[in-house]
Amino acid sequence: MARHLITSAIPYINGIKHLGNLVGSQLPADLFARYLRARGHEVMFICATDEHGTPAELAAAKAGKPVAEYCAEMHEVQAGIARGFRLSFDHFGRSSSARNRVLTQYFARVLGEQGLIAEKSEKQFFSIDDNRFLPDRYIEGTCPNCGYERARGDQCENCTKQLDPTDLINPRSAISGSTNLELRETKHLYLRQKSLRDDIRNWITSKTDWPVLTTSIALKWLDDGDGLQDRGITRDLKWGVPAQFEGAPWHGMEGKVFYVWFDAPIEYIAATAEWADANGKTDADWQRWWRTDEGADDVTYTEFMGKDNVPFHTLSFPATLIGVNRAGGAQWKMVDYIKSFNYLNYDGGQFSTSQGRGVFMDQALSILPPDYWRWWLLSHAPESADSEFTWENFQTSVNKDLADVLGNFVSRITKFCRSKFGEALPEGGIWGEREEALVTELTTRIRAYEAFMEEKEVRKAAAELRAIWVAGNEYLQSAAPWTVFKTDTTQAAMQTRLALNLTRLYAVLAEPFIPDASATMLAALKTEDRSWPDDLRTALTTLPAGHAFETPDVLFRKIADEEREEWQKRFSGIRS
Repeated sequence: MARHLITSAIPYINGIKHLGNLVGSQLPADLFARYLRARGHEVMFICATDEHGTPAELAAAKAGKPVAEYCAEMHEVQAGIARGFRLSFDHFGRSSSARNRVLTQYFARVLGEQGLIAEKSEKQFFSIDDNRFLPDRYIEGTCPNCGYERARGDQCENCTKQLDPTDLINPRSAISGSTNLELRETKHLYLRQKSLRDDIRNWITSKTDWPVLTTSIALKWLDDGDGLQDRGITRDLKWGVPAQFEGAPWHGMEGKVFYVWFDAPIEYIAATAEWADANGKTDADWQRWWRTDEGADDVTYTEFMGKDNVPFHTLSFPATLIGVNRAGGAQWKMVDYIKSFNYLNYDGGQFSTSQGRGVFMDQALSILPPDYWRWWLLSHAPESADSEFTWENFQTSVNKDLADVLGNFVSRITKFCRSKFGEALPEGGIWGEREEALVTELTTRIRAYEAFMEEKEVRKAAAELRAIWVAGNEYLQSAAPWTVFKTDTTQAAMQTRLALNLTRLYAVLAEPFIPDASATMLAALKTEDRSWPDDLRTALTTLPAGHAFETPDVLFRKIADEEREEWQKRFSGIRS
């Protein structure tokens, strides 16, 4: 049994996220965590809400609430939606936690003592109309790299280029839209990333198994233009982790907080400590996941994120950990594998909160149960390129993959058995060439499925799982126990018993993708046996003759054309 630490990019607190956010981090991370647990591994799956910085302050102001109150409420909303999608976090934390404040200040102090944090006076935009300094995300403007007109002052979400507010063309206040800005001098702390450039490069280039998307983005920021630059890690804000604290190796930082992208990744560690606090565990229990000097050296750490988060997780956060580890005290685990995703677009364009365009997570759950969404999103995950959600494709995938292939198989065999043999697995019959051929095919396909899951090849794993379902349907169609029953009831009994064991097998294999349907199948078969099919003959004889079962309700209903058309119109962003 191996130990696996899994983290998903933590979502901003400012509102409910759309399906593209879900498939770009949390959902594939959940898939991987569920699979590893099913294989018997010890898993720690961590996520949290990202509650500091400009997005939280702006959203709270818009809602007319104190920022702390707003964040507490939205954390509960996001946690509830995560449960709705069956995301199996071991802990869903908060970056505003006391644990994160302590750890962030600890990392900053150690970096400062190592000479890796510098004080720097700089020019920063001050809004005359708003009467305040405008940190990076309080500034919007045109990206100098790609021309996107709503780039933020820290990064362009269109081309992912990291920016400074002064890089923007035609800058304006994100609070009021005012362009009445002037540059004024202020003092901030900078992480000296440039001095760690060679260490970061050596670390990145040692990861020969990483996706090309991950390494190409990381190396681009190391090599393009002037290469990796020192990065400001404080902002003129009130909400956040205070940059001036007892023991800090600097002075004069009162009224400033750490930049959200300095403290947010540290929340991965803090949330694991929060897990320990919430479950009556000790510090040693969470440190064994994160400190290599306390037992974390045998942990495999995997991060899941969208491509816009890659620069921070391959450059800034590693710079923090490398710098702290240099001090020689506590040694912190660095990520082993970063699975990054491209963007999911929506029906010929982009998701848009402001325009009401696209399906957001709460809306999706109000329409259909989570398994419908989980299956489509994972089987169409934007791995090698951007992908697109269309209602036609969604309808086709649900109706054909879930209803026709899996649902129809379960319905046919349970109803047939009930009508001919009663609600218990029938006895009699022996395997023949058809059954042996099925074992051979399924063995090959399941080993391929395992390999794709372990390699985190999400779409390929989904395709292989569907092929496993198809193989069962083809067997059932070829064996035709409903016809054989007329002349040889014992042979039909064997075929039926095998098919019902296939249903249990499908429930086990499909659980990482569609956990609710998996639970329904196992409940109908009146078994809690979730043993992984290491040997197919054993797997296909797990439920013996005489074992009782029930006929389940329809696993997946089909989506009608009228529903599809209504949803397409409702979420188009078009105002009537």
